[in-house]
This record gives sequence, C-alpha cells and structure tokens, in this order.
Amino acid sequence: MKQKPIHAAMQPYLEGQVILMNKPLRWTSFDAVKKVRILTGVSKVGHAGTLDPLATGLLIICTGKFTKKINEYMGMPKEYTGSITLGATTPTFDLESEPGNRKPAEHITDAVLHDATRQFTGNILQVPPIHSAIKKDGKKLYELARKGKEVNPDPRPVTIDVFELTKIEMPVVHFRVVCSTGTYIRSLANDFGAALGCGGYLSSLCRTKIGDFNIGHAYTLAGFEAHIMQLKQAATSEGEANA
Repeated sequence: MKQKPIHAAMQPYLEGQVILMNKPLRWTSFDAVKKVRILTGVSKVGHAGTLDPLATGLLIICTGKFTKKINEYMGMPKEYTGSITLGATTPTFDLESEPGNRKPAEHITDAVLHDATRQFTGNILQVPPIHSAIKKDGKKLYELARKGKEVNPDPRPVTIDVFELTKIEMPVVHFRVVCSTGTYIRSLANDFGAALGCGGYLSSLCRTKIGDFNIGHAYTLAGFEAHIMQLKQAATSEGEANA
C-alpha cells in the first residue's frame, strides 16, 4: 500500500508507534487496524494477535517500523477473563452459533467445578475449533466447515499457566486464564463443559494482558480518535502562531 502525504502531527506514527487498543464488541481486529490507518493516514499498520468479533479487550496495533515487532508481541503470554455457560454446546464453541444439546448443569457443585480446571493447566494438547482460521491442506478450517465438509483439526500443544474460576453463578462460571499464544479459549470452554459431562460454550471473553502490556493502559476507539484530533489541532495552532 503506497504511503500518501500525512498531517505533520502524524509523523511519529509514520516512523513507528505501538498503540494499545481496547477492541469493542463485534469489531474485527482488522476493523481496528483500518480505523488507525484512517485516523493517522499511515498505511503501514498491523496488529499482534487476532481477537474474535465477540471478544473485547487488548489489541496491540503497530505502525511504521514497529510492525517488525509484531511476531515478538504475538509470542507473548496472554491473560483473559470471561464466562462459560454450562449445560449446552454450540458448533463454534461460542455465541457465533446457536446453543443446543442442552443438559442439566445446576447439580454440579463448586468443588467439582474447581477440580475440573486442574486437568486443563500445564502443557496440554488442545484441538482447535473447526470454525477457526487455522489452515489444513491449504484451506482455512472455517471455510471447510461452512461447506459442510468433515473437519478434523490436529491437536496442538499449548500451555495454560492459570485457569481459575473467579465467580460461579450457575449455569454461568466466570474465569481468568493465563496461557501461551495459540491457545483457543473457545476450545477450553468446550473441553471444560465436556469434562463436566454437561457441555459448555464461551459466552464472553476479554483479553486483559499481553506480556507486560495491560488493558488498563489501552485506548478506547473514541479515546484514540480524540487523541489524534488533539495532536492535529495542537500542531495546527502552533503553526498558525509561528506564521
């Protein structure tokens, strides 16, 4: 993508910046990248790790020379909070599809719930969702699944350092997870429900940390837009004062 002339105040973004963004619900990660391109006028922009549209939270967006650090940031451990609804499953393991296969879950005790998390911590093998962008034989899994073709993803090694339940409001359990890159929290929710014998799906998700980057330091989209407008207005005012 060819770089067009930009506002003088956007020069730091052209040279290279790391932007922490709190991605809103139903936005794709690319939507957030596109918004940064439009606001700054910088064409070289990328993100360090996709968040699903139904997930919110921390998205690292890099501009200019900092796009070279994307792989480094993608490899950092991540922290998530969210909720799993027990007693049903969905084909996508989240609310992108309708819950079905309903089973009772209210009888499961808090002790059983907490105990079930233990088998999912440490170095484990995880089967990715069939509705994911992972490629098999050159095709994205979700493309094959949408065509009704049988999809059998290969298990992948992941590390889950922390999987703790922070609140139990049956049939919904709230959690915090710290994990390696490549971990699918949707798969974790599905596997957790299967281990309990009642099924489960991911009903909300927020990424709160990537390495040492924290969502508490992230811009909302509106906040970032206001920041860019302030930079441009300040530069314009300064230029007029010096004229």
